[in-house]
Amino acid sequence: MPSPPLLPCHQAHDTRALMAGWRAVARECGLRRHVLADVAGEEILWLESAPARRRDAPAFYLSAGVHGDEAGAAWGLLAWARENAAWLSAHPAVLLPCLNPRGLAANTRADHRGLDLNRRFHLEDDDLSGPWRSLVRARSWRLALCLHEDYDAQGIYVYELGAHQGIHSRVLLENAARILPADSRRRIDGSVARGGVIRRRRLPLHLPGLPEAVVLHQLGCPLTLTFETPSEFGLDDRVRAHAAFIPAALAGA
Repeated sequence: MPSPPLLPCHQAHDTRALMAGWRAVARECGLRRHVLADVAGEEILWLESAPARRRDAPAFYLSAGVHGDEAGAAWGLLAWARENAAWLSAHPAVLLPCLNPRGLAANTRADHRGLDLNRRFHLEDDDLSGPWRSLVRARSWRLALCLHEDYDAQGIYVYELGAHQGIHSRVLLENAARILPADSRRRIDGSVARGGVIRRRRLPLHLPGLPEAVVLHQLGCPLTLTFETPSEFGLDDRVRAHAAFIPAALAGA
């Protein structure tokens, strides 16, 4: 018998429903909510686990919702959090559940200004990326997971930036590949890919602006993993694939 859907499709771009889910998770896990920025009257929140508040160990960074037309990533992060209260209560973690709520509500890649947030994280004077950079600089990091979706993808794949002896991205993909297949293309977005894994040891120089994962690495995060699901596949499968990838990545760090 197939698993019941994780959420009705009509809720995919309902930011109120998404954040209501996060409020419930915060209460259960003892997460502290903070306002990162107020953008056009919309509060952008980040959440901090109790162990992260002690600042005695590098934290895990998890984010979603940079692009509003990638709803599977935002709901996948919530689906994982709902099932992993014990992990959140025991580990230092910082979560940014939806960095572009206006874009999510409008089902558009861009923010309310028509700008791609994932090409603006290098900017100190941006309403969002400025406070975000201050947050990232204020602590040390163990691993960053940036959750996304790709319209052109033919399966799941992951960008790996940095070096970490304990991380084997192909193994991590196997967990999510039980739900969605790995993208078999040999080149993805102009980069060499093997079994759905793109490894970057140097920062890309050809982009018009810098994405979240790259700037995280610049600011001291030793390894960032950007996980992508194919946004043309079924929503529930995409949500489940994200929820499956996250624990595998955290366990390997």
